[in-house]
Amino acid sequence: MDDLEAPPGLGEIKRKKFVELAEKRVINALKSISLIGNLANTNNYKYNEADIRKIIRALSDEVKEVESRFKTGRSEDKVFKL
Repeated sequence: MDDLEAPPGLGEIKRKKFVELAEKRVINALKSISLIGNLANTNNYKYNEADIRKIIRALSDEVKEVESRFKTGRSEDKVFKL
C-alpha cells in the first residue's frame, strides 16, 4: 500500500472476513450434503422411508434455522439421530 491509500475500514475488514468464511463454509456444507446423497445407493445401504423423511426434515429445518439466524442473529444447538 502506498502512502496515498487509506487503510481499509473496519466494515471492509468484516465484509472480507464474512465473504471468506461464507464461501468456505457453504462449499463444505454442499460437499457434506452431496455425501448424504450417496447414502441413497441401495447396493451399499439399507434404509426406509422414515429414515429419508428424518434426514430431509433435519436438513430443511437447519436451512430454516440459518435463514432465521440471519434475520435475528440468534441460534440454537441441535442434535440429529435416526
